[in-house]
Amino acid sequence: MNFYGIEKLTLVDYPNKVACILFTKGCNFSCPWCHNSSLVMNDPHLKEIPFEEVLEYLKKRVGVLDGVVISGGEPTLMKDLKEKIIAIKELGYSIKLDTNGSNPKILKELVNEKLVDYVAMDIKNSFNNYAKTIGLTIAPIDRTKESIEFLKENHVDYEFRTTLVNEFFNEESIEEMGTILNGAKRLFLQQFINGENCIDSKSLTSVAIEKANIYKDILKKYVNDVSLRGYEN
Repeated sequence: MNFYGIEKLTLVDYPNKVACILFTKGCNFSCPWCHNSSLVMNDPHLKEIPFEEVLEYLKKRVGVLDGVVISGGEPTLMKDLKEKIIAIKELGYSIKLDTNGSNPKILKELVNEKLVDYVAMDIKNSFNNYAKTIGLTIAPIDRTKESIEFLKENHVDYEFRTTLVNEFFNEESIEEMGTILNGAKRLFLQQFINGENCIDSKSLTSVAIEKANIYKDILKKYVNDVSLRGYEN
């Protein structure tokens, strides 16, 4: 499999790194608020980027870029993800993996073999509301729990992140989410901004900063470092 998108420069997606982002195609979730609908829904018009072109670009950017973010879609669905990461690591790059945590076997393998240096895992909601939030009838709760607990063991630097959407969150669900993340070191609460690239681009709304701060205060009882991302403070 190849990648289906590249953002050649980002200063915000990999903490303390100048990086590029590689996007994989396909996802096992269908979150209504997802901004990468074309990747998630397997848009047939997406242009595949041969991996040789990706490596050629990365070779030219050695010394300029520090890291590579692998995002999606859901990257752990890529059958040859490990081999591609190895090839990128051989160029000297640090790797950040963006994942929904539904494939703890692959996550553990990549971390334990020191193929990823930073993991950002999306926490979609409280487990009682997970299936609805990810657009499925049944959510992979056990696998998600396994990934959460593994990251909390600090085998690799990591962050949890949650996109706040009015239609899916309230104080009760935030409190329950806190108990799931109890003892985690870092959580970002991300502002949702609707747009035409969202799976549901019509009916969802952003959580106001006042309410986001209330959620933040609730979660600070459970997580060491809770920050807002995307909000103007």
